[in-house]
Amino acid sequence: MMLKRTLLTGLLGAALVVAPTAQALNIATTTSNMGMLAKHVGGEHVEVTTMAPPDRDVHYLEARPSMMAAIRRADLVVSVGAELEEGWLPAAINGANNPGVRAGRSGYFEAAAQVELIGGGGAADRSRGDVHPAGNPHVYLDPIRMGEVAKALAGRMAQMDSANADTFQDNAEDFMARAEEHVADLQERVDGAPGVVLYHEDANYLLERLNVPDLGYLEPVPGVPPTGSHLRSLIRDLEGQEGVIIRYPYQREDHVQFVAEQLGWEYFTLMNGVDVDGDADDYFALLDEWVEVIRSPME
Repeated sequence: MMLKRTLLTGLLGAALVVAPTAQALNIATTTSNMGMLAKHVGGEHVEVTTMAPPDRDVHYLEARPSMMAAIRRADLVVSVGAELEEGWLPAAINGANNPGVRAGRSGYFEAAAQVELIGGGGAADRSRGDVHPAGNPHVYLDPIRMGEVAKALAGRMAQMDSANADTFQDNAEDFMARAEEHVADLQERVDGAPGVVLYHEDANYLLERLNVPDLGYLEPVPGVPPTGSHLRSLIRDLEGQEGVIIRYPYQREDHVQFVAEQLGWEYFTLMNGVDVDGDADDYFALLDEWVEVIRSPME
């Protein structure tokens, strides 16, 4: 069984304009979830460009002229961080020739640096997969951590546009209040769910927040393609249990289908981000979709 979301892939570098004022902060974000958050916090006082659509694996993009153009115009670059975009964002920033948004400058902001991360340790080495020494960077499906990021982002925007500092702070607090209310509802809806198998270690933060068992991963190591021996081991470990498997559109379906058939489970294709023009309503609706899938074995 597949759950499909309508994708608005757009073009890399598609502009996300929210009725900016003449003095709007120009913000370039790496992902659609970061773009959503920047728009929510900044409101009419920001103009946001998202560089990567949600149907692309952000680990493996390449720096493109459209990205460099967005960064060249930017007052602020907002990334997920924790080396998620390490393969392309530094090159795009270097190519943009905008010193104010380089790492370590006030025009560069990392979401992952604002919250506590799961995991960590070990050296970054692409030959060993997507190993992130700072910790798992995929914080964006946890609405509470996103609320914390929103507050930190409001503070950074206020440094750059002090006249609208109160608005930025109010918008961030609004997002956190919505997140807290929504999480309480989601936790109740998935109470008793048997658990989830993921393709990659990327929805861990959501599962942890909702107290849903994490049953394993199709990748033997993050970023390393599934092997036959690993899949057979995973199947042996899960035989006789209930659960559900979740993949993204850019992850191989045949591996997922094989494991699901062997276990007699359903699998679903979900997104890990809103569409490139998505807003906070879309973000919380996306979490609702995840919850409906997570609780499906209970029905």
